[in-house]
Amino acid sequence: MGNTTLISRISNALFGNKNQIEKTDEKGKLNMKIGIISGSVREGRNSAAVTEWIHDFAVKRNDEGVEYEMVALADYDLPLLGAKLSEERQAEAGAAIQAWSAKIASFDGYIFVTPEYNHAVGGALKNALDFLKPEVADKAAGFVGYGSLGGARAHENMRVILGELSVATVHTTVNFSLMTDFENMSNFVPNDYHAGNATAMFDEVIKWSGALKTIR
Repeated sequence: MGNTTLISRISNALFGNKNQIEKTDEKGKLNMKIGIISGSVREGRNSAAVTEWIHDFAVKRNDEGVEYEMVALADYDLPLLGAKLSEERQAEAGAAIQAWSAKIASFDGYIFVTPEYNHAVGGALKNALDFLKPEVADKAAGFVGYGSLGGARAHENMRVILGELSVATVHTTVNFSLMTDFENMSNFVPNDYHAGNATAMFDEVIKWSGALKTIR
């Protein structure tokens, strides 16, 4: 496929050729699955409540042809990449890696929900991403974060990691502050104004996920 044809297909999917988009809708080819990934494994993690809020927000949008699914990284007992494992642990770890790979590969796009630890994404999510490459290539992702600065630095870290994995990351992020969106830094009570950024982020992820699906 030539570069001109590739660029044309992405441009049509994003901005134009209404007739083609309508035709695709009629055949159901625009159906997409977006995974909302809870990226913390910490005991008592705040990511569970944040992920549920984002998932409920997504479902209430009622986006035609788009299915949303929550995925908890904590449900996958992944080993540390490259670590030596006992014989008893090898089969269990192999099954966890395969299950993680298959689940992530099943999506057309992603929303990563992650806290910020020491100016970066948490180690468990970084390790989990290191098991991936073809599963996520040529797909799109958005970010939801929380922390003292709303996870902004974790998001910048994620852009570098996902860029290496050939994932397109959208501009708009959702940033919850531990100081103003949580009571006692544990009870999630998000401010209403976050809905605006959440709407824009989902719009961008859907648009880019649909466009990239045409080249896979």
